[in-house]
Amino acid sequence: MSERLRSVVERLDVRPDDRVLEIGCGHGVAATLVCEPLEGGHPIAVDSSAKMIQAAARRNAAHVEAGRAEFLVANLENLDLGDRRFDKIFAVRVGLFHREPERARGIVERWLAPGGAVFVFFDPPPGASQVIRHVPLRRVSIGEPRKREL
Repeated sequence: MSERLRSVVERLDVRPDDRVLEIGCGHGVAATLVCEPLEGGHPIAVDSSAKMIQAAARRNAAHVEAGRAEFLVANLENLDLGDRRFDKIFAVRVGLFHREPERARGIVERWLAPGGAVFVFFDPPPGASQVIRHVPLRRVSIGEPRKREL
């Protein structure tokens, strides 16, 4: 299991009832880690690559079959989640958040639940320092904060 992604998910502090959206899920490793602490929560993971979504769904087949996780093929600009809202939205190494952070934030903010937060992570390339840093877009909250601090 990737220590880099384990560190990312630890920083999310996923609670049992959290609704989590992962942008750019790749092979679904972080999604697996997000599913572990969830009891009533529900993660959705998206990636623009059908091949990656297939791999992620296979990796997380038990969670998908139990209705505890969902994997969607979509790019961020065309993603339609209807009226779904999320307590935590995160992205790891997603280019749009690096190239156009304000635009990316504007897209994902519409899916935040009251008190929700957006997390964006960039890490160094292989061979460089392995310290993961959270690159805040800024703390994003919409509506009344949840009871626990995020």
